[in-house]
Amino acid sequence: MYHVMLLCSDEKGALTQYLANSVYSSMDGQDLLWLGNHEAICFNIEKKSNAHLKIWSHLQLLKIDMVVQKKETHFKSLLLADMDSTLIEQECIDELADMYGVGSEVKKITMRAMNGELAFQDALKERVALLAECPNTVVQEVLKQRITLRPGGKTLVNTMKANGAYTALVSGGFTAFSVPVGEILGFDEQHANILHEENGIFTGQVIDPILGKNEKVNRLKSLVKDRGLSEKDVLAVGDGANDLGMLEIAGMGVAMHPKPIVAEKCDIVINHCDLTSLLYLQGYRKEEFVGTKTKS
Repeated sequence: MYHVMLLCSDEKGALTQYLANSVYSSMDGQDLLWLGNHEAICFNIEKKSNAHLKIWSHLQLLKIDMVVQKKETHFKSLLLADMDSTLIEQECIDELADMYGVGSEVKKITMRAMNGELAFQDALKERVALLAECPNTVVQEVLKQRITLRPGGKTLVNTMKANGAYTALVSGGFTAFSVPVGEILGFDEQHANILHEENGIFTGQVIDPILGKNEKVNRLKSLVKDRGLSEKDVLAVGDGANDLGMLEIAGMGVAMHPKPIVAEKCDIVINHCDLTSLLYLQGYRKEEFVGTKTKS
């Protein structure tokens, strides 16, 4: 048995009753249930079919995400989330570099790293080297002027914590950004890389050990062990190649507005919706959300 979910953040109501019933019927669905008006429905199907890809493609044009996953108990006890282009809508190092005047060089390296064309650790060191002599005060300017939260993040964290889950932000970015972002969103803990600085000036070096793909996996396993859980109890979300390790072993690994290489390798892909979609994927109803996505 498989669980199908249709998700939509379009306030104009693209996910109508008529459309929902049409998809439900064409997929021979069972037990249709609305989790959020015009935002989320779910139903069961006996088996997956190649014909479902055509339905998915049509829904993508309407900015509706469709997820088909094995039917199970979805509520998760541990959330691990990437930050850049996941919890926030930018890549912090790109914005920092741009404000410092080396944006084009750094952005090219970032894209190659996130697409898996470069080893994350090497790419990070190469980008950080371009930030040598940058004053650390630029970080506050970037946070104030350029960083925006992806909608739904605070609601996601608040709702899961209210239901007993533990939350951890695990970023391949920098603590200069992850600490304030983690505090705003309410994460229980956060981990990221540390930019080395002297007298308020970045030296162009990052302090070892570097938090990359393997370290994210290690953090997941450590939290699972410390909290007496299993990997099936984990919800992990990310967008880049360095997130693939934790997405693959988590009970629910969600590729959020992902790079192509990540979308290809993940079963759960969200291309259009906000972070409250992760609550719907677990089976939460809209009325069970703690906080609202418009204020997150």
